[in-house]
Amino acid sequence: MNSDAHQIISQVYKAKKDSHAADELIEAYMPFIKSETAKFLNRPPDKSDDELSIAMFAFYESIRNYSKLRGSFLKFAALQIKNRLIDNYRKEKRNKGQISLDVSDDDKQDLKDTIRDEHDKYQENELREATQQEIAELSAQMQDFGVSMTDVAENSPRQRRTLEICQKAVQYARNNPEILEDFLRTKRVPLAKLAEGAKVERKSLERHRRYLVAVLLICTNGYEIMRGHIMQVLKGGENK
Repeated sequence: MNSDAHQIISQVYKAKKDSHAADELIEAYMPFIKSETAKFLNRPPDKSDDELSIAMFAFYESIRNYSKLRGSFLKFAALQIKNRLIDNYRKEKRNKGQISLDVSDDDKQDLKDTIRDEHDKYQENELREATQQEIAELSAQMQDFGVSMTDVAENSPRQRRTLEICQKAVQYARNNPEILEDFLRTKRVPLAKLAEGAKVERKSLERHRRYLVAVLLICTNGYEIMRGHIMQVLKGGENK
């Protein structure tokens, strides 16, 4: 971790306990907050824009909810700002989509269908973009561990037994944050600790080390979409 990243994390942890420090941190990172808001609006935000206020509040929430296990604070904050702005956009779309009482029943139904189609299309596009962003960020982070997406695909467990072993190891790591901290610090999968703690065979974990790199990274950062998918896959291994 470079000195700048370490300094930001120190400031964030101080701001968690000190509201004055939190205000100072928000003020110091206003250019960042405005930049993230501009990405959403496709233009520089004005002081009067509700989106800017929402982004500032999202940044404050990021301070309150941040943990070192989530990786880069600014990446975490950027994702929180984007999610808040998207939620607000959807809320406004729903409010604007209220049906007038003067519209005929047939027109009401047509309008409802149109709103539903536009809403579904927007959600689908946002989900696709968010997923692509998570994949790109994860791929870049995995490079520090010497692992590629192709490695993960080729190294994924295929059998129910090995999938269950990986599930137990990952669950043990999630229940013991110091394991994940050690993993991020050393950039090595702590196979011995995982095998002993989860009471599984180390050889099985060794065979799927590259797969575990990806899953453990997903568990330590803000990869909400991919985490949900991975956890569902791992649970599926138990149920087969």
